[in-house]
Amino acid sequence: METPFIGREALDAGDLTRHQLRSRFAAVYPGVYVAREAQLTARLRAEAAWLWSTRRAVLAGRSAAALHGAKWIDPRAPAELLHDNRHAPPGIRVWADAIADDEIAVIKGMRVTTPARTAVDYACRYQLDQAVAAIDALSNATRLKVAEIESIVARSNGRKGIRRARAVLELVDGGSQSPRETWLRLLIVRAGFPPPQTQVPVRNEYGVVIAHLDMGWEDEKIGLEYEGAHHRLSREQFAYDIRKHEQVREAGWRVLRVTSMDAPATVLTRLSELRASRAPARSG
Repeated sequence: METPFIGREALDAGDLTRHQLRSRFAAVYPGVYVAREAQLTARLRAEAAWLWSTRRAVLAGRSAAALHGAKWIDPRAPAELLHDNRHAPPGIRVWADAIADDEIAVIKGMRVTTPARTAVDYACRYQLDQAVAAIDALSNATRLKVAEIESIVARSNGRKGIRRARAVLELVDGGSQSPRETWLRLLIVRAGFPPPQTQVPVRNEYGVVIAHLDMGWEDEKIGLEYEGAHHRLSREQFAYDIRKHEQVREAGWRVLRVTSMDAPATVLTRLSELRASRAPARSG
């Protein structure tokens, strides 16, 4: 069995003996099992939590996001459900919020909050930066538009956290492709720079797009790239990055490349210097 299952159901159906259940499977939540060698992902944890609810809950928050295909969800974090049983076991977080029928989707037979409702729950319940990063990832996976989220926010007056949700939505950008890209973008905006465009196209002299940068300002030909570990550890990625940035520079762009080793103050100083160096070109 590669997916979570309810142990009692497997025993009653004769699919397993008690010895097989104890020796080959491990309980994720009371009564819900997975194979001992299974890698517990956020998606599997969500499915297991839904089974624990006896298939009655609505998957919400990070569990809904995992079912919608969002990346960067910590598999060790608790599953999140909308459910009337408030006595959840460790590893499950239960909310009792009201939900409209049009805020529910069905995935693999499980009721799940829609991407827009999932985003609103994130915005109301998570800390601001964490919520922005989570909604960025969800939007990137589902092509969710801010307008869809705003339509739910508009009819949620009085809900706890809805004021914070509006502040979160002002910072969301589905073009961010990792939490660190979101972090970099928020750092820049909070420092007073103009909000950068994400996934900025770079064109050659013939108008053909030759690359996309994580973020930047197309009119100024200034870009920023956040380079995670895979940029250094993969030989193919490393070689691709070299060719890419040679072409980008030949197209007249200047790019600030940021890593986890760069302090925020250093990033902002380097960006200020880069923008200052481009000022004559802009004025020209």
